Amino acid sequence: MATPEDLWNTLLHLKGEEFKQFKWLLKQEDICKGFSAIFEAKLEEADRQDVVDLMVQKYKIPGALEITMKILEKISRNDLVQRLSHTSSRPKDLKNHDTVPFNCDYERKKAKLKAEIKLMIQERQMKILEINRSAEFSSQSADSHIEDSKQVFAVLRQSVERSLANLIKAIEEKRETTQKQAQGFIRELEKEISVLTKKDAEMEQLSHNEDHPNFPQSLSSLNAIPATKSWTEVSVTPPTYGGSVGTAMNQLEEILKKEKEKLFAKAKLKRVQQYAKDVTLDPDTANSYLILSDDGKQVYCGDVSQNLPDNPERFNPGVNVLGKQSFSSGRLYYEVQVKGKTSWDLGVVRESINRKGSITASPKNGYWTICLREGDKYIASAVQLSVKHQPKKVGVFVDYEKGSVSFFDVDSADLIHSITDCSFTEKLFPFFSPSRHYDGKNATPLIICPVNYTG
Repeated sequence: MATPEDLWNTLLHLKGEEFKQFKWLLKQEDICKGFSAIFEAKLEEADRQDVVDLMVQKYKIPGALEITMKILEKISRNDLVQRLSHTSSRPKDLKNHDTVPFNCDYERKKAKLKAEIKLMIQERQMKILEINRSAEFSSQSADSHIEDSKQVFAVLRQSVERSLANLIKAIEEKRETTQKQAQGFIRELEKEISVLTKKDAEMEQLSHNEDHPNFPQSLSSLNAIPATKSWTEVSVTPPTYGGSVGTAMNQLEEILKKEKEKLFAKAKLKRVQQYAKDVTLDPDTANSYLILSDDGKQVYCGDVSQNLPDNPERFNPGVNVLGKQSFSSGRLYYEVQVKGKTSWDLGVVRESINRKGSITASPKNGYWTICLREGDKYIASAVQLSVKHQPKKVGVFVDYEKGSVSFFDVDSADLIHSITDCSFTEKLFPFFSPSRHYDGKNATPLIICPVNYTG
């Protein structure tokens, strides 16, 4: 006797269109004498296992076997009829046919449920890994920001202490000046008091010597009052200290503003550093004067042209080279050491740029770059840039979707220049030019550096 599993295995051999015909015939009232049709609504979304369950429930095992073979004959699958006949002729240990559909459905649902549970477990395990990575990243970021904050507040504390010391010194100087002025006035007053006291004593003595021969002459000296200063308008005015305090506070605000700008700049640089990619130089694009290191991380301009094939990808005569890695979506960041150089070019270019003959580096021509000339002139699209400090290492960040290219001084985290509203429509490649060496004055190589990203 055939089992529901035998019927299911038989239906698995039906092609999509054949299975569709099988279900359509099950809906017909006259498909097999003595058998009523299965409702269309039940068959509409039924898969092969569902169809077997419906037939067994409605016709029992023998009836399901009979009607299955009848329909298989109608759709010209006699091979499956023979297969099913052979299967149904084998002895089966079926004590209770009515329990088979239930057991089949139970096993199917159990297997399906186990698969779903397994998938849910895997999803949750992946989520745990994701959460752990996020938590670890958050922890590293917190440590980094704590250290940055400590540095900022250490600078601020030193500034406060220095400003307070300067403020106290200024106040003490004002107090000392006032004290010296008061002491000077007091000395003058005491001197005049001494003179007047002496004069008063002389007069007192004269009053006891009226019979002295010189009395008339001494009496005439009574009108000679000692010369003294008029103290009516003289006073010691306390100095104002508020101005010193206000000046100190303004200086502190300026220091805090600068430190805050440094902190924000550093945080912004760290955000873009997380998109760092491993960039190496492509020797097939390098001008024949350029010398590349074996690891593809350094390039400088040599004295003589090398015997290299002038393939379409190679720059000539421009002493340029591209990175091997291209990208056409997402974000890219890389860092290049430029220390010791007096001339260089960095940035990204589109794949279709002109690599032969004279080149004008501009966004219109597919060049989003900046350059250094004559040791101190930083230029982008023929416009000279204002750069605070000469960078030793330059970071290049590209946001393809946003259409922007930014250049950073890695050591100070200052933004050197940003190109916005870029129209990216094809692959972009990192671009490098160590420039000519100018009799050894610019012989230092450009070096692609590993990014020290700490989160």
